[in-house]
Amino acid sequence: MTDTAPAADTAKLVELTKDSRFVMMTTIDDRGHLVSRPMARQEIDLDADMWFIATRDSRKVAHIRANPVVGLAITSQSSWVSISGRAEVVDDTAKLKELWNTFAEAWLPEGPEDPNAILIHVDAETAEYWDSPGGRVASLLSLVKAKATGKPYEGGDHAKVTDL
Repeated sequence: MTDTAPAADTAKLVELTKDSRFVMMTTIDDRGHLVSRPMARQEIDLDADMWFIATRDSRKVAHIRANPVVGLAITSQSSWVSISGRAEVVDDTAKLKELWNTFAEAWLPEGPEDPNAILIHVDAETAEYWDSPGGRVASLLSLVKAKATGKPYEGGDHAKVTDL
């Protein structure tokens, strides 16, 4: 594993997460328990910050208002990303309109002007990723090779990105 400067691996972090439509968002409830739920990611910027559409009266919004520390877990066929950051609830109809899509209408049928529609912006602070180029087959072959040679598994890239 390497600890990297943001400029070195932030682009790779964005690349690994850009095609993942859904992420698991973890918040902390009023008793200190971790609570995770799937969320549809609306946008990721070049600093690995993410935007989500939520309902104003949801538990996740209450959790974020009480404690803004969140975790995001993102997976694909060949990579895994964990992001730690601070979330804020953003009441911005113009940004809601910019990010709006038909998927959001399943929860907010009145559209971006729905009084219950709100945004969550996650400011990424640190992240860690594991990437296995070639996907599951390449990983399986690397595991078999490690077993056959007695040498540790060295498949893929792993880095911790700090100070995002």
